Parts: sequence; C-alpha cells; structure tokens
Amino acid sequence: MANIKSAKKRVLVTATKTERNKAIRSRVKTYIRKVDAAVAEGNKDAAVAALNEAIAEINKAASKGVYHKNTAARKVSRLTKAVNKMA
Repeated sequence: MANIKSAKKRVLVTATKTERNKAIRSRVKTYIRKVDAAVAEGNKDAAVAALNEAIAEINKAASKGVYHKNTAARKVSRLTKAVNKMA
C-alpha cells in the first residue's frame, strides 16, 4: 500500500467505488437475465414487463456513471429488439 496519506485515501475510495459499481452491474445483469428468460419461454407479457424494469435499471446505472450512455443505449436496444422479435 502507498505511504502518502492522499494515496492511501485514494486506495480506500477506489475500493468503495469499485464495490458500488460491481453491485450496480450485477443488478443490471440480473434484470437482463430476467428478460432473456422470458424471451426464451416465449412469454410476451412477462418479457415486456421485465424489459421495462431492465430499461429502468440500465438507465439508472448510466446516470450514475457505471455505464457509458452509448453502452446503456446498446443494451436497451438489444433487449428491445429481442422482445419485439417475439411473435
């Protein structure tokens, strides 16, 4: 670990932010998996409901700086496309 006080603080702050970002990313992945599961089942209503929740989570993550806005848009686009392709 670093010897300088400010460097020690940066290490601690970075660790805290890393944990927060991991938790948010994990939460987004969970919602994405719910959408994928509903699409695989062929359950359109469940897929649409899960999609709305997933979009909200992805947008929250983007607003907090966990995801770049284009990454968030790409994730939303792919999920929406998968749900819309359902018959």
